[in-house]
Amino acid sequence: MRSQDVLIDGYGRIREEVHAVVDGLSPDDLHARPGDGEANSIAWLIWHLTRVQDDHIADAAGIEQVWLANGWADRFDLPLAKADTGYGHTSQQVGQVRVTSGKLLLGYYDAVHEQTLGFLGKLDGNALNRVVDERWDPPVTLGVRLVSVLGDDLQHVGQAAYVRGLL
Repeated sequence: MRSQDVLIDGYGRIREEVHAVVDGLSPDDLHARPGDGEANSIAWLIWHLTRVQDDHIADAAGIEQVWLANGWADRFDLPLAKADTGYGHTSQQVGQVRVTSGKLLLGYYDAVHEQTLGFLGKLDGNALNRVVDERWDPPVTLGVRLVSVLGDDLQHVGQAAYVRGLL
């Protein structure tokens, strides 16, 4: 198995879990914030993990984000900056991520997933050693970035599954 095949499989598992969490939920379920009402909603968690994947893959690939290129920012029409990925959001900002349906979330996620697979499918093992971010010490390679996004996305979809279980 090649390294790109492992990554493709890993990103495929994110997709399976995103669909399992979102399918069949109402807008009220998607926006529910358990506990004291300050927790992250399923809508925010799925939007955020998708935005991070879109942002990081597009940057690494040198292509435009699906969010902007395919009009998803306009379809979501959130009261946030178009470049916002949700990183560092306050509770108030989390509450501003509202969607009309799970279909919208899944449509955006699937579009990002397809762009991700297209990028991963063209990689070879040598590409994973390319430095993509020199702001860190040591600098971040493409391989490290891809695994980081994979881990972060799986963590967030797991949180969304937990929230769904609470519902």
